[in-house]
Amino acid sequence: MDTKELLKKVRKIEIKTRGLSNHLFSGEYHSAFKGRGMAFSEVREYQVGDEIRTIDWNVTARFNHPYVKVFDEERELTVMLLMDVSGSENFGTVNQQKQDLATELCAVLAFSAIQNNDKVGVLFFSDKVEKFIPPKKGRSHILMIIRELIDFKPENTGTNVAEALRYFTSAIKKKSTAFIISDFISPTFENELKIANKKHDIIALRLYDRHEEEFPNLGLIPVKDEETGQILWVNTGDENVRKSFKVEALKRNALVKEVFRKSGVDATDIGTHESYVKPLMTLFKKREGRR
Repeated sequence: MDTKELLKKVRKIEIKTRGLSNHLFSGEYHSAFKGRGMAFSEVREYQVGDEIRTIDWNVTARFNHPYVKVFDEERELTVMLLMDVSGSENFGTVNQQKQDLATELCAVLAFSAIQNNDKVGVLFFSDKVEKFIPPKKGRSHILMIIRELIDFKPENTGTNVAEALRYFTSAIKKKSTAFIISDFISPTFENELKIANKKHDIIALRLYDRHEEEFPNLGLIPVKDEETGQILWVNTGDENVRKSFKVEALKRNALVKEVFRKSGVDATDIGTHESYVKPLMTLFKKREGRR
């Protein structure tokens, strides 16, 4: 892709996703991802209704009068986007490929984050960590991230979510909010997800295409595995073939959802055939309702 075409694409994504983050997501994002910690602000005299546990006993003893500690929420967050750039992300049969959907999701989350003065970083992964962009603030940083999202060419085609989580956990020391954007068609990653979610706040956005989960009746068709390059001929005209394919897909999806549940991770599914606005809004409101 030449520079002119790339910049045009960056601008198009910026206009769409910035508009969404301004008009739809900014309030929900702020409520769903408030600062996690409390920073000490000042000491003031005790007032009726103050919690007893906030009393500063040292100051109270010194002045012989009750004083309480006042805390402010630490608003600034570090937001990490862990983006799957493996071969399977090139799949898409309805409106767009999973890779295009992931790019827009990253952009809208990044713009929502910088409106809240949060830092944003990105980790691209396949079956290895392909690239790490440390968290920073500002529009120019977000535009650089979008350029990378559009134009990045991974070295490998496989998927290893566990490898990405291990790298992320060791690279980001301060507690952060991390979105993993992937189809999660990967070797097991449950242990790494549990470890990462104890230290950070992990949200899983599972991308899928309807035809990865249910074959239409198209007769005998070639199906290419984007991660291995292998081509298989599948008789989609056979009802038993279609049924067994659907059963396997449902089983795989149920296992992934169970991993998210056991790890205490918030998650949502987003299809290439639909707008990501509703699933994201539902997820944000669910988190907001728990606060």
